[in-house]
Amino acid sequence: MESPTFSLSEQDKVLLNSFVTVAEGVAEFWGDFCEVVIHNLENMDHSVMHIFNGHLSGRQVGAAISEVTLSFLNRMMAEPNLNHLYYFAKNKRGETFKSSISAIVGENGTIIGLFCINLYLASPISALIQCMTPEDNTKQENISETFVENTTELMLHALEEAKKTVYSNLSISSSNKNKEIVSILFQKGIFNLKDSVITIAEHLGISKNTVYMHIRNMNK
Repeated sequence: MESPTFSLSEQDKVLLNSFVTVAEGVAEFWGDFCEVVIHNLENMDHSVMHIFNGHLSGRQVGAAISEVTLSFLNRMMAEPNLNHLYYFAKNKRGETFKSSISAIVGENGTIIGLFCINLYLASPISALIQCMTPEDNTKQENISETFVENTTELMLHALEEAKKTVYSNLSISSSNKNKEIVSILFQKGIFNLKDSVITIAEHLGISKNTVYMHIRNMNK
């Protein structure tokens, strides 16, 4: 199959650019031994539009698509249900890496880009451990994350945590406790959820107008 050519719409370009922050986040999460590449397939000779940790392969923005990546692209184009795959390979230095290729589909349903992750397995295991370990435990936030079934459960869990914080603080007067609870929930973004004001008001035993008043005061 011949190499495909593309003409991207403005919406396609916006879509491709939306993956940049995701690529950067993945690269930062895995560390210096993980290369993340976004290919823009409009020009195969210069398909690499963004690359993070490019020192691993020696590539830079503007580099051409590789032969292996192109072959997998052609395979994905020939098999409509195939939009993601992974493989193991070696670079010229003999270093083994595991690669993931995901299709980025444009507004007309065709593949306009590729999101690629290359994890270099020859990296010292100490590097992986260091990446997954806080540099200084004394400076890390004590974060406890609870996964819930729905947003109502999320609201109520956040409410209970806020109540514990406020009720245990003896410096907060009884008349200001609800205000402080609403403030904590506001800072957590709980009031961006549908029906949150009504739900919180009901469980605090106050009117929704009171909740709205506290929110307005915080927005000033």
